[in-house]
Amino acid sequence: MALSLIWRGTYLLLFIYVIFVSHFCNGFYLPGSYMHTYSTRDEIFAKVNSLTSIETELPYSYYSLPYCQPYGGIKKSAENLGELLMGDQIDNSPYRFRMNVNESVFLCTTPPLTEHEVKLLKQRTHDLYQVNMILDNLPAMRFAYQNGHKIQWTGFPVGYAPPNTDDVYIINHLKFKVFVHEYEGSGVQILGTGEEGMGIISTADDEKKASGYEIVGFEVSPCSVKYDPEKMAKLHQYDEASSVDCPLDLEKSQVIKEQEKISFTYEVEFVKSDTKWPSRWDAYLKMEGARVHWFSILNSLMVIFFLAGIVFVIFLRTVRRDLTRYEELDKESQAQMNEELSGWKLVVGDVFREPNHSKLLCVMIGDGVQIMGMAVVTIIFAALGFMSPASRGMLLTGMIILYLFLGTGAGYAGVYLYRTIKGTSEGWRSLSWSIACFFPGIVFVILTVLNFLLWGNNSSGAIPLSLYFKLISLWFFISVPLTLLGGYLATRVETLQYPVRTNQIAREIPARTYPSWLLVLGAGTLPFGTLFIELFFILSSIWLGRFYYVFGFLLVVLCLLVVVCAEVSVVLTYMHLCVEDWQWWWKAFYASGSVSVYVFLYSINYLVFELKSLSGPVSAVLYLGYSLIIAVAIMLSTGTIGFVTSFYFVHYLFSSVKID
Repeated sequence: MALSLIWRGTYLLLFIYVIFVSHFCNGFYLPGSYMHTYSTRDEIFAKVNSLTSIETELPYSYYSLPYCQPYGGIKKSAENLGELLMGDQIDNSPYRFRMNVNESVFLCTTPPLTEHEVKLLKQRTHDLYQVNMILDNLPAMRFAYQNGHKIQWTGFPVGYAPPNTDDVYIINHLKFKVFVHEYEGSGVQILGTGEEGMGIISTADDEKKASGYEIVGFEVSPCSVKYDPEKMAKLHQYDEASSVDCPLDLEKSQVIKEQEKISFTYEVEFVKSDTKWPSRWDAYLKMEGARVHWFSILNSLMVIFFLAGIVFVIFLRTVRRDLTRYEELDKESQAQMNEELSGWKLVVGDVFREPNHSKLLCVMIGDGVQIMGMAVVTIIFAALGFMSPASRGMLLTGMIILYLFLGTGAGYAGVYLYRTIKGTSEGWRSLSWSIACFFPGIVFVILTVLNFLLWGNNSSGAIPLSLYFKLISLWFFISVPLTLLGGYLATRVETLQYPVRTNQIAREIPARTYPSWLLVLGAGTLPFGTLFIELFFILSSIWLGRFYYVFGFLLVVLCLLVVVCAEVSVVLTYMHLCVEDWQWWWKAFYASGSVSVYVFLYSINYLVFELKSLSGPVSAVLYLGYSLIIAVAIMLSTGTIGFVTSFYFVHYLFSSVKID
C-alpha cells in the first residue's frame, strides 16, 4: 500500500537517526547540563548577550553602546549554529562576582559622551531595548509592577524616559541578588564542569566529599544615579564604592546629554536558597495564565476529538454502505448500476490519471516528509527534556541537523511517488535535485532579503557571510547527497500497482455550482482549530522573549493535528469523487495544507493586535518574512499528511471494488 511503503522506509531511517542522536547526546557535553560548584570567594564573571527589543526585533551588540569594557578586551563566547541564527552574541563583561562576598563596586567612568553616542543611547531607550546578562548560564531576572500586578522580565532596560520631560536617563547602577544553594555530595567529585568546558565526573573514595555553592537564581534591580565626576575619577575598576539607594528624584538620576561623563557601579548580595540546582529554571519557565492554557488546550482537544469522531463515523457508514451494495450485485446488475448511478464508482477509469504538474507534487511531498520527520523527532526529544533552555540554540541546531539527515526520507518518498505516477524511473536524478533545492531555496531567498535589511540597520542579528557559506556547505555536502541516496533507494524497490486501469480518454468533470477551491480552503479551518492556542504561546515565545517549554502539550497537539489533517483530506477527497471529480491529487494536498493560510493570517492578526508596539516597516517585514517561512513549512508537512492518507484511501477504495 502507498502509505505503508512510503512511510516504512522513513520510519526505519527515523529510528536510525534517533539512535544516532541519542548516542551523540550521551557522548558529548551539553551546555548547562552539569552543575558548577563554587567555593567561597571564587570569582565569577557575568556575560552579556545582544540588546533586544520587542518594538524593533532588531538585536544589537551590547558593546555598540558606551558601556564599560573588561580587561583584556572583548572576547566572544563559543556559539552554536542555533545561537548565531537567532542573533545571539554572547560576550564577556567586566561584571565580577565573588562567591558569598556582598560588595558595592565601582566599574568605570566613560569619556565625555559624543553627539553620536547620545543619539544612540536615546534611540535605544525610546525603542525599549533590554540589556541581557547571564551568570552561570542563568539570565538576569527583573521584577516590575504594572497596574498592581507583579510582572517577571529577563534583562533590564538601557534607560528610561519619564512622560513629563524630554530628558532621557541611563541605567548606570545595578543591584544584583545571587541565590545560592549549598551543595554537599558523597562519593562523587565534580571537576571543571563550567558551561564552556567538558563535564568530568569522577568517583572518589567514600570518605571524600565534594561541597560548595551552586548558583540557583540571578535577579537584578536597575536604577539611575548621578555621581560626582571628580570623586569617581579617583577610583579604579573594582574599587569599593558606597552603597546607594535608587533615587526617586529625577534630579539625582543620570541624564543622557553631550559631554556628560557617566559612571557605572553595581552592588551584589548573595542569598542562600533552598532551591536545588535541577529546579533553578522553574522560575523562568512559569507561564502567565497557566490555568487558561490548560483549560484551553483540553477544551480544544475535546472539541476536535468530538468533531473528528462524528466525521469518521459518518464516513465509515457511508463508504461501507456503498461498497456493500456494490459488491452484492452480480456483473449485469453492476453494469446497469454504473449506467444509472453517479458517484465515485463512475470515475474508476480516471481516478489514477496523472495529475497536472506531477513532478512539482512529488517534490512537495518529498520536502513535506522531510519537514514532518524533523518536527516529530525534535518535539519528541524536547518533550523528553533533551532540549534544555539552558542549552541556548540547541532546539534550532537540532532541527537543522535533523533536516539535513532526513534528506534520505525526502528523496525516497518523492522518487517513489514519481515512479508510481509515471511508471518509470527516468528522471529520478533531476527530481532528487529539485527536492533537495525546493524548500531550502525558498528559505534561502527569504533569509537573504531579510539579511540585507538587518545589514542595512547594522544589527547583530544579521547572518555573517561565513555562516552563509557554512550553511550552504552543510546543505550541499550532507542534505543533497542523502537526498540523492534516498532517490536511488526508491528506484530499487517495487512500485505500487494501481488496482484499476486508466482510460485513454479523460472523463468530463460535471460543472459545479461553486468553485472547488472554496471547499478546499474551508477545510483548513478544522486543523487550524487544533493549532491556534499553541500558536499564540509559540509566537509569544519568539517575539516577546518569553520561554516556551510545554513541549508535552505540543506533542499532543501535533498528534491531534496529524489525525485531523488525515481525516479532513480523506473526507474532502471522497466528496470530490462522489461528484465525479477525479482530479483529487492537488485537492487532497491542499485540503490539509490550507491550514497554512490561516496560520499566516493569524500571524498578521498577532502582529496587529498583540505586537502593537512593533515600530517601523523593517520590523514588520522581518516578522512577515519569518512567518512566511513557517507557513510554507506547515503547508508542505500538513499537505503531505493529507495527500498520503488520501492516496492510501483511494487505492483501498478502488481495490475493494470488483472491476473487469
